[in-house]
Amino acid sequence: MTNLPPVPSRLSGAVDLSSLANRPKPGAPGAPAGGGTPAASGGAVQVPSLVLNGTDENFGEVLELSQHVPVIVDLAADWAEESVAFTAVLQRLVRSFGGRFVLATVQAEANPQLAQAFRVESVPTTAAIVSGQPVPLFAGVVPEEQARGVLEQVLQLAAQNGVTGTATALDADADAATEAPEPVEKPLPPHHAEAYAAIEDGDYPAAIGHYKTAIAQNPADREAVAGLAQVSLLFRLQGKTIDQIRNGAAAAPDDLDAQLDVADLDLSGGHIDDAFDRLLTVFPKLDAAGKNVVRERLLELFEVVGLEDPRVAPARRRLTALLY
Repeated sequence: MTNLPPVPSRLSGAVDLSSLANRPKPGAPGAPAGGGTPAASGGAVQVPSLVLNGTDENFGEVLELSQHVPVIVDLAADWAEESVAFTAVLQRLVRSFGGRFVLATVQAEANPQLAQAFRVESVPTTAAIVSGQPVPLFAGVVPEEQARGVLEQVLQLAAQNGVTGTATALDADADAATEAPEPVEKPLPPHHAEAYAAIEDGDYPAAIGHYKTAIAQNPADREAVAGLAQVSLLFRLQGKTIDQIRNGAAAAPDDLDAQLDVADLDLSGGHIDDAFDRLLTVFPKLDAAGKNVVRERLLELFEVVGLEDPRVAPARRRLTALLY
């Protein structure tokens, strides 16, 4: 994502966080360790750290904290390398503002209420909370300097709403110490590395072969399963134009291969619900063999999108209902 949306000039009520407001008080189970010390919106507030873990259970405390200092919410996934890397960027940025922000990192998959409240469609997703109200910022990874510019706009928005406090971390030494080391990327498993190299060369069949080998050696390798689904999608679309695919499907509405191609195209273009709906709509009209093809393709597309994506569960339920 290269173009950031402007931060709203007023607080947005589009995201409803009210169900998360009545949560344990500081010191109660689930509250952020150490709790924030109440203060006037323009004063100082003590926090356990400038970087907190947000959960469905403790988010009421995060909302309270946002009355005093803006909170950046990082909706993340610790299994996604780009999300982990972006969390490190946000941590560095938040600390660089010297207590004018607090960062709450939320593992989206483990906290479904927050994921639903913030309408998470992919990770990472970043938002702010000012005076208990959400401010959507951006989805995906953005360059650090662009992210810094957005945070500066959030400070302006917070000042307009009287939130001008400063957070003091009780573990300031620990916060400072964590800034020094850069995250060390784990080396990819051999077959994954070979698949990546093949993808970079445009050799999708070779990449498919490497992922299949990885899965054969370890059927529980979820990253290989997802990688296989993604590169298979790329291979199916290789050499086909958008007009060719859409015109072919329009000319032959009963041609299953043509409908499968359009679903691939829709999904690759971000029209995920359209892709799922197309295949689920055509499913009842097919014979047993055709239904099995669609079932397998849908399962594959679920992997491409990510099983934690909120659009997958309703599509999976609809497929199950059609199967039984």
